[in-house]
Amino acid sequence: MQIRTGDTFDPRVVALLDHHVTAARAQTAPGSAHALDLAGLRAGDVAFWTGWDGETLVATGALKALSVDHGEVKSMHTLQSARRRGFGGQMLRHIIAEARRRDIKRLSLETGSWDYFKPAHALYHGHGFVPCAPFQGYVEDRNSLFLTLDLTGPAATR
Repeated sequence: MQIRTGDTFDPRVVALLDHHVTAARAQTAPGSAHALDLAGLRAGDVAFWTGWDGETLVATGALKALSVDHGEVKSMHTLQSARRRGFGGQMLRHIIAEARRRDIKRLSLETGSWDYFKPAHALYHGHGFVPCAPFQGYVEDRNSLFLTLDLTGPAATR
């Protein structure tokens, strides 16, 4: 997979992001969906990438700066027909590497707690993320799972 800076004006990217937000919101209780829309992905504190298998868009991911040393994983999505081929893991490793390059010490995320999100839970746990309390304006919500990765400790050497 080739990872490129995401073009939020590319119709293929817009379509995949629209599907991601629509599907996630359909699986999440009202008021518990926190996916970034296109405007959010275009914000100055967000770096956004797309993953391509040849000319086919297969994945998206973003890194939002919460502070100088804390970042948030956002907009992780893999095209349904491309799942279980390692693209999500490649995108997540790219985001982790970029966070380290930016000297971020802690990388956190919020995802749904429902069965629909179990593959995402496995991906994040497999890369060393552990449960944490809500962060940066999030509140405790039984529909959300909060995870974090310490980029300064022993797990940071992966």
